Amino acid sequence: MKNKIKKYQWVLGICLLPACTVVPHTDPVDPWEGMNRDIMQFNDKLDKDVLKPLAKGYQWITPEFMDVGITNFFSNLRDIGVSVNDFLQAKPKQGSMDIARFVVNSTVGVAGFIDVATLIDLPKHDEDFGQTLGVWGVPMGPYFVLPFYGPSSVRGVGGRAGDMALHPLTYTVLFANPAVGWGAVGARTLDVIDERADFLDAEAAASEAAVDRYLFFRSAYIQRRKYLVNDGAAQPLDLEGIDDESLYDGLEFE
Repeated sequence: MKNKIKKYQWVLGICLLPACTVVPHTDPVDPWEGMNRDIMQFNDKLDKDVLKPLAKGYQWITPEFMDVGITNFFSNLRDIGVSVNDFLQAKPKQGSMDIARFVVNSTVGVAGFIDVATLIDLPKHDEDFGQTLGVWGVPMGPYFVLPFYGPSSVRGVGGRAGDMALHPLTYTVLFANPAVGWGAVGARTLDVIDERADFLDAEAAASEAAVDRYLFFRSAYIQRRKYLVNDGAAQPLDLEGIDDESLYDGLEFE
């Protein structure tokens, strides 16, 4: 449960920003804002009508120990991609730790349902192919809301494709016999519902705190991705050509 709370802290942390009203304006980071807002409305409608009810039902019928075990199982599968991205980002020590983590949890941890690795000082890391592209110098590009998936960017689309290529369920769905393939589809569906159930409380708090829900989640996504690509290291501000008054453009403080 602590890992779940930590996973979504960054969303709740944005809620602590000073209260202000943001006046919509054209942002070079988001030149497709009109389209993105329409896609977000579509996603929200789908989430409200389908995914959120499933997540609430899942949360209601699933005992906490089983919920934690299911989350651990899918997290363990993702550690395969995490390990590969460690090495692609020139982090051999972390990559070796994540391989060891996968082996320990897949064996002693009963296929990953029990997170034994954390108990023996092999912590969970968060690396994906989108971060790898960022480390390689690929720019983020414009913000882009993906249908069904949500906040992303041009680089994020490529990152998501890479993550799919590194996930074992992708190959099970594509190349296994039909029975196993459909089982993998069911497993992936369960993964999505479990992830949405874990996000219920954080998403509700974030939506209530946001003056403009779209801008809130855009800002949260961009800040989160920069944080991950830079491994949490603070980046210097580029203030060249910016005067003092321009720092307040677009803001009306209450």
